[in-house]
Amino acid sequence: MPKAISVRLDDDALRALRMLESTGVSRSEAIRTAVIEAAERRRRPEAIRAEVARIANDPVDRAEMARVLEEMEDLSDPW
Repeated sequence: MPKAISVRLDDDALRALRMLESTGVSRSEAIRTAVIEAAERRRRPEAIRAEVARIANDPVDRAEMARVLEEMEDLSDPW
């Protein structure tokens, strides 16, 4: 169920809101979208860290990385 809230916007936020509204987006839709996008941007680094940790701890993936590294070393020219 939608819930109404009120916010106080500073000059920068008002200018940004006006810019979004000038594209034909309603004030409510602009604010909803901005809140959702801000939350997604903050979750993204957390999700990337979790994926890196999962991959780093995956024994099959680690073995594959070691195999690829070994093949790359075999292909490199000796100095």
